Amino acid sequence: MKTKLICSCAAILCILSITAFAANETKRVALFDGKTLDGWDVLKCESEIQDGSILIKAGNGVVQTKKKYEDFVLEFEWKALKDDKWDSGVYFRYDSIPENKPWPVRYQANLRKGDEGNVGGLKYEKPQGLFKNGEWNSFKMTVKGTAVEMEINGKPAWKADGLEGLKEGFICLQAEVPGGGQCLFRNIYITEIK
Repeated sequence: MKTKLICSCAAILCILSITAFAANETKRVALFDGKTLDGWDVLKCESEIQDGSILIKAGNGVVQTKKKYEDFVLEFEWKALKDDKWDSGVYFRYDSIPENKPWPVRYQANLRKGDEGNVGGLKYEKPQGLFKNGEWNSFKMTVKGTAVEMEINGKPAWKADGLEGLKEGFICLQAEVPGGGQCLFRNIYITEIK
């Protein structure tokens, strides 16, 4: 009798723990379907879909998610179409542009030549030899609380702490096309961290 009771209690606890784990489990979700800009807003730039990628082709603007995110893992591939001096980035925890300010409150993972992957204003160790010029490069950015870390092409690039202020915001794909050239983004996925 005691054995049956213990086995029953163990089974119930096992089921409850699996259910609790499943409730907290987050899924990797595609932010871009490769065909449309559904789920995105295009602001102050020209953008189009080209061969399953988002092409930012003109302007100094962003392609912005319609949803705000707080803590997450963002994975994407990026390619500059200019041989040198490209300037692009991914904004995160991005808010709208306040009056009388040229830039919105946000953080930016730079995709500018020589600064690929760094977050402006945070101390970091510059990655060496991780970026492939003229090719698709994969990025994995983890943002949790005040910390951020970046992998480039599957290798750890850097970690930093010090994100202060905004706790959530939009994710934006950005390019400064007139000076920095056109760029492509594809295979964009997010996993929210609860």
